[in-house]
Amino acid sequence: MNRFVLNETSYHGAGAINSIPEEIKGRGFKKVLVASDPDLVKFGVTKKVTDVLENAGIEYTLYSDIKPNPTIQNVQHGVEVFKESGADCIVAIGGGSSMDTAKAVGIIINNPEFADVRSLEGVAPTKNKAVPIIAVPTTAGTAAEVTINYVITDVEKNRKMVCVDVHDIPVVAVVDPDMMSTMPKGLTAATGMDALTHAIEGYITKGAWALSDMFHLKAIEIISKSLRGAVDNTPEGREGMALGQYVAGMGFSNVGLGIVHSMAHPLGALYDTPHGVANAIILPTVMEYNAPATGDKYKYIAAAMGVDGTENMTVDEYRKAAVDAVKKLSQDVGIPADLKEIVKPEDVPFLAQSAYDDACRPGNPRDTSVEEIAELYKSLM
Repeated sequence: MNRFVLNETSYHGAGAINSIPEEIKGRGFKKVLVASDPDLVKFGVTKKVTDVLENAGIEYTLYSDIKPNPTIQNVQHGVEVFKESGADCIVAIGGGSSMDTAKAVGIIINNPEFADVRSLEGVAPTKNKAVPIIAVPTTAGTAAEVTINYVITDVEKNRKMVCVDVHDIPVVAVVDPDMMSTMPKGLTAATGMDALTHAIEGYITKGAWALSDMFHLKAIEIISKSLRGAVDNTPEGREGMALGQYVAGMGFSNVGLGIVHSMAHPLGALYDTPHGVANAIILPTVMEYNAPATGDKYKYIAAAMGVDGTENMTVDEYRKAAVDAVKKLSQDVGIPADLKEIVKPEDVPFLAQSAYDDACRPGNPRDTSVEEIAELYKSLM
């Protein structure tokens, strides 16, 4: 049996944020906690949504104590602010950091026995749905607005906790490319490669099946066509990436990921490496490592990325073509080629063990070990 969980409602396209008041009022909500990160507040991105709320006469409290890799403390502070505000729903505005924080806050409010946050790691046995969340992404990458996953950093242990819970999915996703138009090139590239990693890992994960394959292949196609344009801030590129990353999220949220993500997570926890950058650097190397366990799927990845003649290629040829297409896209959008400037050799044993223990690792198509993961890190240095 396979399960698929998606938003109740989603809005797509320029101007979609104008649908937010109707959703809030139609669902009977009275006051909103707006969760957004400090930079989005500073540069006026959050204001695009709060202006819509104000014009509709909707009361809100702003919570912006959210780090790029949100911490247990950020979540616990958010729980306090939610309680004090008297809010009955959350509007999360931002990338994965804002939406992940909102998910954890929403879960704890309705499941207070998990207030320590650490007990939410993995597949937590929560009983109640989170406080209703309306998610408004400002990056085209994480797809947190449509997933049942969120990631919180445990600063004391230098590790990221991957949490998976069907009760945390936002009830409404508002995917408005206009909200992504102010992203700088570097962030656009990193989050876009994160989306591509979701699509590729989701396509080859052990849990993949026909329905998820449909979403992932389409996402690979859309992202490959759109990311370069999005980095150049073309309307077509932005719109394509807004859709492509969402479609990837529809798939991987339901079938899992692999060791690209499990290797990227400890880099974010230990060095605060941007998640999309870490994924983009690691992805081609892990694709090569995983190739023997992927059947003919790299043929379809290569074709979705625009490689011609895949039907006439040998297995080795189309597997190489898929990896080369990923490397070329990553290079074109300015992603570093290796981890030399990030990883310290003495940290490799800790990183490898953390990656092996990560919740994404079991979904990898090729069974692995701490030792093999350590060698993968070393090969990227």
